[in-house]
Amino acid sequence: MTTPSVSLPGGTWSLGDLTVTRFGYGAMQLAGPGVMGPPADRDGALAVLREVVGLGITHIDTADAYGPHITNRLIREALHPYSDSLHIVTKVGAIRDEAGGWPPARRPDELRRAVQENLENLGLDTLDVVNLRLGDAQGPVPGSLAEAFETLVDLQRQGLIRHLGVSNATAEQVAEARSIAPIVCVQNMYNLAHRHDDELIDELAEQGIAYVPFFPLGGFSPLQASALTAVATRLGASPMSVALAWLLRRSPNILLIPGTSSVAHLRENVTGAGLSLSDDDLAELDKIGR
Repeated sequence: MTTPSVSLPGGTWSLGDLTVTRFGYGAMQLAGPGVMGPPADRDGALAVLREVVGLGITHIDTADAYGPHITNRLIREALHPYSDSLHIVTKVGAIRDEAGGWPPARRPDELRRAVQENLENLGLDTLDVVNLRLGDAQGPVPGSLAEAFETLVDLQRQGLIRHLGVSNATAEQVAEARSIAPIVCVQNMYNLAHRHDDELIDELAEQGIAYVPFFPLGGFSPLQASALTAVATRLGASPMSVALAWLLRRSPNILLIPGTSSVAHLRENVTGAGLSLSDDDLAELDKIGR
């Protein structure tokens, strides 16, 4: 294995029996514009994935809907055969339509097909972790996940999935999933300005379950906060660096999956997440989501 050239911030966390670096990588941006089609720079995308492993990152987040199929095939081309220490987390529950939308696909037959496509395109016999994606592009939507989640549990019994999680879920859906089978992670939108899951994060930490926030800077609608800008300026850092460093400090069960299609930006994210925040910095930032 390549010796990491940069020290990864945050240490490690256990997803069930899998040990991953708390600083991970989200592969969504490797696809083309709107997460559709191939990347403009295919060689660059492959280089990013190889740099991910070269930096010592052992947690890659993906979905076969990215592209669709494009991102998983890039991961396979760049990294297969995979190191025993590398763990790939994927999600099912939505597909792509011709307009670039994300319609739900949670019927049992749709979920079985999605798991098979992930296996084939990643070149795996068993998926390390599969998250059931719920809700829609606007966020979580209340409702039972039982039928869909039980389908994934059945696939887990067949040996096609090692561990389960949920994504874009309400606290009630997380509880329902846990009443059906163990989960190792919850992946929801969360950042300095969107603190709705504070209580859930603390509850999951007590249970040893990871919380994986997406959109650390607000995603497609970047958060604008004077306190964030002020702290970043004072520290001579980027707002993304401050946001990532804050998330690592927020709770030990938070895993980061920032995405990028640039090797330089990837390295900047790793360095930025290790930024040291003082108690005064944290107090100022804490006001953003209150």
